[in-house]
Amino acid sequence: MHLGNLADATPFVTKDGSTIREVAGPVSLPSAHQSLAEATVPPGGATTEHRHHVTEELYFFTRGTGRLRVDGEERAVRPGDCVVIPPGAAHKLLNDSATEELALLCCCAPPYADDDTELLEPEVDRRAGGR
Repeated sequence: MHLGNLADATPFVTKDGSTIREVAGPVSLPSAHQSLAEATVPPGGATTEHRHHVTEELYFFTRGTGRLRVDGEERAVRPGDCVVIPPGAAHKLLNDSATEELALLCCCAPPYADDDTELLEPEVDRRAGGR
């Protein structure tokens, strides 16, 4: 059995600019076919629009509110929402709050890899106002 805890995970910034703490996958526990991480976007921040050519992602929102754009369709997101992002879909996450971090669990199959991430816009400043 392999056991990890989110509190023990070392945060790092992915190619799209989100900060993640991986609890299962290549960086942490030996998960061969998927990865699970908590991703966060700071108040007023956003990720760089991007796509994954191979990876399917599940986003399950746990804290905060924001907007998620997938292939040009934008929806409000809040705790309890789950979104499926298919391989090849352009997506961008925006935190609308001025004070609260936006947090989600992100499951990637196959596991997240920078090499599978294509940025579709110039990298954005994730701090407040960076859209």
